[in-house]
Amino acid sequence: MIAFATLGCPGLPLPEVIELATASGCTGIEFRYADGEPVHPGLSAAELAAVRDRLAAAGLTALALDSYIRVAGEGDDAQVVAELRRHLAAAVAVGAPYVRVFPGGGEPSPAADERAVRRLAAVADAAADAGVGVLLETHDSHRRAEDAVRVVAAATERAGLSTSDGVPLGVIWDVLHTWLGGETPATSAALVAPWLGYVQVKDVPSAEDSTPVPIGEGVLPLDEVLAQLRRREYTGPVSLEWERAWHPEVAPLADVLPGYVDLLRIADTARSAQAAGGGDAEGEAAGRER
Repeated sequence: MIAFATLGCPGLPLPEVIELATASGCTGIEFRYADGEPVHPGLSAAELAAVRDRLAAAGLTALALDSYIRVAGEGDDAQVVAELRRHLAAAVAVGAPYVRVFPGGGEPSPAADERAVRRLAAVADAAADAGVGVLLETHDSHRRAEDAVRVVAAATERAGLSTSDGVPLGVIWDVLHTWLGGETPATSAALVAPWLGYVQVKDVPSAEDSTPVPIGEGVLPLDEVLAQLRRREYTGPVSLEWERAWHPEVAPLADVLPGYVDLLRIADTARSAQAAGGGDAEGEAAGRER
């Protein structure tokens, strides 16, 4: 699935989001689940189901509801868990297989880990029953794959689940943040492989400047990221996070989607050619979509 996040088209009405996806060749949409967006917490279950039906009619899927829940942040566990449960119900209604959460733990610490583990473990059964995965994005206090996976693995163990159960807890690999955290694509890919829900890609001018630039025009090692996914026979979703909500001066999402889609199609062609040729030793590694 080739997808994009509506962070790149803030406030755009749903019909125009759908048109943007279909015109570009994308089949999935990450919905920023916030006030002022076409899919927002004020919608009823019936209204969310109507969104699902409109997407289906256009051949599209809601990849995820992108929440702003910070599972490692300070505060009351009960409030965080209740919010997670509300987001799970909304994801079911709109037909999204995932809910995105942030760490938000401030400075990395055992206490931040423990808060995230408690809260994720507390909703693991509800997520399994809903058929919706709760995915921790590699971000802020847990920007490395090592950090996010450590939390998700501990929460899974505490909930009494295992990866063989198709656990409803996982990771979004935001390739910018793992790179900023000092991990190589090979290291990040290996760590996230058993837990990977989907991959978020973007590009930036430098480690000091997070202004979005079109895919392939910045410094992120995206070719190596895609090569690592290919070697692991990953066929799951990849989503473009064009952060125009935070950088309104950059080009409209419509202008950068064609280059992004072309890059993924080229990568997919390479993957197919590699498979036809028998692959390589690295292709035996785990990393298929759960």
